[in-house]
Amino acid sequence: MPTKKKPQSTTAAPPERRGELLHTAAEVFAEQGYNATTVRKIADQAGMLAGSLYYHFDSKESMLEEILRTFLDELWTGYDTVLDAGLGPRQTLEALVTESFREIDRHRPAVAIYQREAKALVAQERFGFLAASQRRFEKAWLTTLEQGVADGVFRADLDIRLTYRFVRDTVWVAASWYRPGGQHSPEEIARQYLSMVLDGIARRDT
Repeated sequence: MPTKKKPQSTTAAPPERRGELLHTAAEVFAEQGYNATTVRKIADQAGMLAGSLYYHFDSKESMLEEILRTFLDELWTGYDTVLDAGLGPRQTLEALVTESFREIDRHRPAVAIYQREAKALVAQERFGFLAASQRRFEKAWLTTLEQGVADGVFRADLDIRLTYRFVRDTVWVAASWYRPGGQHSPEEIARQYLSMVLDGIARRDT
């Protein structure tokens, strides 16, 4: 039995409608998992027929790729601004943590998807950009921590990679509970996290 050909878009969707559909898809992916999510489930959540969704996107893979690329592009715009600012290592770490929480606020579902799915997705050629971003991310944080130790700002006995993993996981796991519009702003949460983290890694003079 021949398969029904998916209709293709002949006109571009208005940017605001496209954004709405991607937001809906991100919420469904984050809640149900990528493999368990079908185009029909996304369409149902968006209040439209599955066939109509194909006029905007050719596959759920395309939707996922755009969700993750948008999140990472914005993340790196913020990170690059911090890294190019010429701050000291402690100020750089503080700014990176704050920018991370801002991205969780803007793209919480995308962060949750990234955490859950990235390990499997990097094996696919179209998602190779995830591995490249992971390498950049690790380099930025390790370089900041290493410079802090070299400058005497952070303790000399730190295991740099262990510290990096601790800070990374402590920050990004917040996507599992954070909800935009809650009691605390991203900046306030970052300040509280930094207070706890830096009490453990800031230099203690005797």
